[in-house]
Formats: sequence, structure tokens, C-alpha cells
Amino acid sequence: MRGRTVHRSGTVVFSVLMVAIGVALIGQVIGGTGSVVSARLLLGVLFLAGGLARLYLEHKRGRRT
Repeated sequence: MRGRTVHRSGTVVFSVLMVAIGVALIGQVIGGTGSVVSARLLLGVLFLAGGLARLYLEHKRGRRT
């Protein structure tokens, strides 16, 4: 594999993992194991937003090259 392909694949894999972690953290808070205003909810939202942003930017960058 070429270096650029490996980098892009790695970015997509880690971005999907970040989204999954964020959804899991948010799900735990909604499921009742944490208070509505908690660090777990904040981390879940940040992981979700970060993962989705990385996926969006990688998709956008892929169309240019």
C-alpha cells in the first residue's frame, strides 16, 4: 500500500472508533448510569463531534485529490 492510502485508511478507522466511543458514552448517560450534566456526557459529545468532523474533512479532502 502507498503511504497516502495507509494514512487515509487509518484516519477513517480511528474516526469511526471515536464516533463509536462517543455514542457509547452518551448512551450510558441516557441509559441512566450517570447524571444528565456530567463529564461522561461532555466527553461523549466531544468524541462524537471530533470523529464526525474528521470523517467529514477526510471525505472532503478525498474529493480534491
